[in-house]
Amino acid sequence: MKSLAELDKIRKETLEQINLRTDNYEMKIVVGMATCGIAAGARPVMNAFIEELKKRNISNIPVTMTGCIGVCRLEPMVEIIDKDGQKVTYVKMTPQKAARIVAEHIVNGRVCVDYTIGEAEK
Repeated sequence: MKSLAELDKIRKETLEQINLRTDNYEMKIVVGMATCGIAAGARPVMNAFIEELKKRNISNIPVTMTGCIGVCRLEPMVEIIDKDGQKVTYVKMTPQKAARIVAEHIVNGRVCVDYTIGEAEK
């Protein structure tokens, strides 16, 4: 069994790793993790975002969870929100799509239009 000090250290490292407690961000990633999202594969998508950011040594982009975003047929859904509150909603996400979104949207500022809710609704 771990001591309280060891558990506290693990807790602090985990919070730092996924940046759940930061207000100083350029963007944040919000993954829909309600029952519908989880059933559609949101957990691997969230893990893919965390791993991609970690691989690229990006620590100022928090990855957080939310409940149902509201369009269950398009799950897993992810919202990228910039510091001004502007949001892009990505739908039918996969871990591979998450990697592309980090590379193109997060790193280079180019929205992956083909993954957005607007494209899915056409």
